[in-house]
Amino acid sequence: MSGWAVFHFAYLQNAVLAGLLGGAACAVVGVFVVTMHLSFLGVGIAHAAFAGALFSLLVGVPPLFGALLFGLVTAAAVGPLADRAEFGPDTATGILFSLMMGLAFLFLGLTPGAKTEALGLFWGSILTLTRGDVLVLAAVAGALAAFLILFYKEIQAVVCHRQVAQAVGIPAAAVTYGILLMTGLVIACALPGVGGLLVYTLVINPAAAAHQLTWRFRSMLLLAAVFGVLSCWTGLALSWRFNLPAGAVIVLVSTAVFAAAAVFCPKRKAARWTEKNAAA
Repeated sequence: MSGWAVFHFAYLQNAVLAGLLGGAACAVVGVFVVTMHLSFLGVGIAHAAFAGALFSLLVGVPPLFGALLFGLVTAAAVGPLADRAEFGPDTATGILFSLMMGLAFLFLGLTPGAKTEALGLFWGSILTLTRGDVLVLAAVAGALAAFLILFYKEIQAVVCHRQVAQAVGIPAAAVTYGILLMTGLVIACALPGVGGLLVYTLVINPAAAAHQLTWRFRSMLLLAAVFGVLSCWTGLALSWRFNLPAGAVIVLVSTAVFAAAAVFCPKRKAARWTEKNAAA
């Protein structure tokens, strides 16, 4: 079977829609994370969501509930913990990451019987997502779009220059916490499709690729979203064609996109040209 006929299957339709919504949403919050130098945040929230999903399996509720709870609590705790303890967000994320890793292994060990469903959350499977999962991703993507539209100027100011934004009267702390919460929400909802081990790379790689190609924040958001969707759809096509794990292939494609952007990075060329003229 080839061509458009494959989309007669509902599970492939769900996977394509999830790739569109999840890929774009993960990449957009990735721009926040990369620009604010909080790359470790994606790792911490991903593992928190994974621990929460395992907790849900342990107590017998849908994994998404626990993933959202743990992911949002972790995201919400990073800002206040860093501010009150007077150290960087990466340090706060590292503390929470170690806690969530310990809880994840504890919940995994306490889960009775076979660990198949738990390990499925670890690796993810975009091909098993239901229409309900897609609707959840659509709601999250819509919330992220509304957040960007309503507070774009404030977000841009805080992401690029938090101290300057605070100095001119923008509520930098509130905007930062909003960014962290949206990041936690997106990662938690993308977890079932890509997996706890791989989801943070889908957050980081498309955004890092876009960061190589432009200085403009708006262009970075658009490019990252395109790269995120491209990674998901190309990974899906390759996994279908060669019978490979979809989540792993998506992440490998996103890494290849970043590598290509790094090779052809106009920023580096501009920097070399500036250095050459300065030396002359």
